[in-house]
Amino acid sequence: MVRICWQGKRNRVEKKQKIKYKIIFDFMSIVFWGTPDFATIILEKLIKKNYRPCLIVTAPDKPKGRHHLLSAPAVKKVAEKYKIPYLQPLEIKENKELKNKIMALKPDLFIVAAYGLIVPQELLNSPSKKAINIHPSLLPKYRGPSPIQTAILNGDEFSGVTLILMTEKMDAGPIIKYEKIKINPSTKRFVPSSVPRGLRAPNYLELSNELANLGADLLIKVLPDWLEGKIKPLPQAEGKASYTKIIKKEDGLLDFNKSAEEIEKQIRAFYPWPSAYTKIPVNKKISAQSGSSLGGKNKILKILEAEVLLTGENKKKGLIFQKEKEMAITCSKNSLLLKKIQLEGKKEIDGASFLNGHRYLIGTIISIN
Repeated sequence: MVRICWQGKRNRVEKKQKIKYKIIFDFMSIVFWGTPDFATIILEKLIKKNYRPCLIVTAPDKPKGRHHLLSAPAVKKVAEKYKIPYLQPLEIKENKELKNKIMALKPDLFIVAAYGLIVPQELLNSPSKKAINIHPSLLPKYRGPSPIQTAILNGDEFSGVTLILMTEKMDAGPIIKYEKIKINPSTKRFVPSSVPRGLRAPNYLELSNELANLGADLLIKVLPDWLEGKIKPLPQAEGKASYTKIIKKEDGLLDFNKSAEEIEKQIRAFYPWPSAYTKIPVNKKISAQSGSSLGGKNKILKILEAEVLLTGENKKKGLIFQKEKEMAITCSKNSLLLKKIQLEGKKEIDGASFLNGHRYLIGTIISIN
């Protein structure tokens, strides 16, 4: 009987707290800053939990594809879906119009997720509850624009998300909360993409989505205490800080002088963009001789998924050969068995099917340049 009464009392208290938080959230002025898919996952979850922004700031539309047609950033599409006002400034620092529009809202809180530009300190100081950034790494490790790709390239066993109080210095603000997850399974054998994520190493797209969901859930959990002033951010260990670089298209070009293990990580880190790719000749009239390089017209071949094949040290690097029925390429150490590939202008296909239609490639050495 006592237990039932206590449970009833707890339920009444929790109900009052929910009503209290709902009142707070309904009157809050939140500005959300974000651009790619990573940010949309967080934004959607916030909206569903009644943290609906009064304004969204995102990147301008950019030309995309062969015909360079303007394409809207992912966050803009979410803003339009929920009919939330949005801005797409070309620059921030000297943008008085943007500053005036934001100041007029008297914002309570900024939430920032992969926005893409540095927000000036003057703007960061404007919300009464400051600005929270969701960063997809365990800070101070991997500050900068490519923490997810870097974690995959380095073969890290763990990753995570960190909520920080934003400062003008990139990803250097005090830590509000973090959450750590294991991203690489202990198995070293190849596991195909059809197998659930927890049993295999992720590619960029998978890990980005995983960390975005983790970050959104952590933020939603932390926000009530943050808004009531119950959390004191802790400074980062500056001496342990490491930085990541901007990923460029050319970073995806494969060098078979590297080991197969290194290249397999590169394939996962750069999926779907810029993708890991090489160039192959596509002139079927050319007859390949073992160990020779082919001329003819070259096309980009994207390698979307590959398995490390234990062949030891290889004297010839970049040599295309057949392993049973599948297509493989030698690297400095071990080889790559190509599971999924995409030839320029064509659809994704498995490596064995591709080799059936391009058997002239067997014995070809792919040029590194």
